[in-house]
Amino acid sequence: MSNIPWWKTSVIYQIYPRSFQDTNGDGIGDLRGIIDRIDYLQWLGIGAIWISPIYPSPMVDFGYDVADYTDINTIFGSMADFDELLLQAHQRNIKVIMDFVPNHTSDCHPWFVESRRATSSPKRDWYIWKDAKPDGSPPNNWRSVFGGSGWEWDAPTRQFYFHAFHKAQPDLNWRNNDVQEAMFNVMRFWLDRGVDGFRVDVMWHIIKDELFRDNPPNPEYKESQPPYDQLLPVYSTDQPEVHDIVAQMRQIADGYGDRVIIGEVYLPIQKLMEYYGPNNEGAHMPFNFLMLRLPWHAPEIAAAIDQYEGALPTEGWPNWVLSNHDNPRIASRVGEAQARIAAMLLLTLRGTPTIYYGDEIGMRDVAIPLEEQQDPQGLNMPEKNLSRDPCRTPMQWSADEYAGFSKVQPWLRVDKKYPRINVQQQQNDAYSMLTLYRKLVQLRNDEPALNHGTYTPVYSNDQFIAYRRDAPGADSFFIMLNLTSRPCRYSQPPSDTLKGQVIIATAPEAEGMDIEKDIYLNGDEGIVIRLTAP
Repeated sequence: MSNIPWWKTSVIYQIYPRSFQDTNGDGIGDLRGIIDRIDYLQWLGIGAIWISPIYPSPMVDFGYDVADYTDINTIFGSMADFDELLLQAHQRNIKVIMDFVPNHTSDCHPWFVESRRATSSPKRDWYIWKDAKPDGSPPNNWRSVFGGSGWEWDAPTRQFYFHAFHKAQPDLNWRNNDVQEAMFNVMRFWLDRGVDGFRVDVMWHIIKDELFRDNPPNPEYKESQPPYDQLLPVYSTDQPEVHDIVAQMRQIADGYGDRVIIGEVYLPIQKLMEYYGPNNEGAHMPFNFLMLRLPWHAPEIAAAIDQYEGALPTEGWPNWVLSNHDNPRIASRVGEAQARIAAMLLLTLRGTPTIYYGDEIGMRDVAIPLEEQQDPQGLNMPEKNLSRDPCRTPMQWSADEYAGFSKVQPWLRVDKKYPRINVQQQQNDAYSMLTLYRKLVQLRNDEPALNHGTYTPVYSNDQFIAYRRDAPGADSFFIMLNLTSRPCRYSQPPSDTLKGQVIIATAPEAEGMDIEKDIYLNGDEGIVIRLTAP
């Protein structure tokens, strides 16, 4: 297995640093907190951590508005702390993936301050500036993801600048070669420091239509959707030239050896596949967000897995995500019982899984009163209930005050269930969500069939999905997952002679059970069977 890249066989764990562990008593998580919890991540079996942005920032969008790409925000600590984290992680064979934010900067970044100074500024073309239309209106109809127009008027220089997100996050002009080189140098800075790769924020946004054409209306828009969805962003995102940029990012990473480029790309499957590059020279893994949006219904899940597997380019490596810092947590979407099924699915499918911090203990979205909300997406559109704060609440470590996250009131409130839903309580509970996650992660780490073997769909119906994982010269596995709360049965066809033993079950009482013919599952039950060689 030594010739297989680590990013194919590792389990990735996303850390939202503000909410992981506070060590300096300001109610905000920090790098020392990650260092203090690195042994926990090793115990869990994590192979890589992806850390959401930790750069200097005014924190308008909590780090995704970068004011300096080559330093550490003092809220999180110092560069010495970061170097210590790298050292401690690497000593435990845990890789460290940085969040790279190339589409936009903060409006406080020196580049934008200079760009804004005058139309004659040498950095004017580093951002996207345009004249108003003759009637004074914005250059086109492009919208901001955070609501309203994507264009902001700058009175002193009498032009608009474009921002795909908050107005304090002006978009860089990636058609400018100096911008490209400056950002590639940022990548080199962190790779030289020893990071193991990048998760590239909003990769599909980086290049815009050169003619700045209006986006067409979305004929399927519904009032419940964000205003951004009123238009189809065919000219403001996913331009053909973006793939040249991604290929250059990949080339830089590959120049440092065993590194990884993971792209954040919210696009339909066929479009997503293009981000692997024509000769697999694009992103190592464009994030697959299918499970974030699909109805939790066995036929749709089974079809989506097959569609994704079938669409992958020959050398393309799959990956799976259940939750992240921008979307509701899996336990809130499908309920606690089915969250166990989702964990088994995530960790037994072919491809690299990413766990969002806290999902391993069943954390759920927390209701944040409007007066406590901080997310600009939610604050800009309060009537749409789009705040991402509920999925970003502090990690629940123990039954101590504030869930052991901090000694003081945290930046966001903690789930009131934390006294019984926390790491400390679940670590020694054989029936806990954390125990299930750990068993699944450890099995995946140990078994070639699960960490790099083939995936074969076996059967699915309105209730369950079943599939095999195989690798030459290694044990094979049969996984069956009931995505409903009603009992179900899999009747093996006469031609099939699956035999084996249940080694992991969402209900541990089933573990050790021998399987020879029909398989019966209770509602909300999933099993992993180690197959006996025929």
